[in-house]
Amino acid sequence: MLRIRQDLVDRIVEHARTDHPDEACGVIAGPEGSDRPERFIPMVNAARSPTFYEFDSGDLFRLYKDMQANDEEPVVVYHSHTATEAYPSRTDIALASEPGAHYVLVSTRETGNADGPYELRSYRIVNGEVSEEPIEIHDLQNLGS
Repeated sequence: MLRIRQDLVDRIVEHARTDHPDEACGVIAGPEGSDRPERFIPMVNAARSPTFYEFDSGDLFRLYKDMQANDEEPVVVYHSHTATEAYPSRTDIALASEPGAHYVLVSTRETGNADGPYELRSYRIVNGEVSEEPIEIHDLQNLGS
């Protein structure tokens, strides 16, 4: 189960809407071993594509160096789908390289970059196997430990 603060969900959705019609992507880092998403890190989709996302290799190197220096790990790896449901594509599954991360997808297919409904789902992807998981969204005061 993914436990995540509402403000982080809001930032994922905002990033997805801002980058629409291209896919948005990023990471939410948290303390190593905590499974607690805390630090929102939007990334640039180097592919600049409405059907594919790719982290820039230099940005990714800097991100992992920064997380290592802060004793963090990627707790959430997120991206958007602009024309399809929030379900990992074959490419998403093949490129999933963080077995401990929650892979969060948001679909902006209904509203594009406008306000309105969106679909947000979370998955675990390990060795090519996809398992959807529930999401508990909390405000800052009620997140608990």
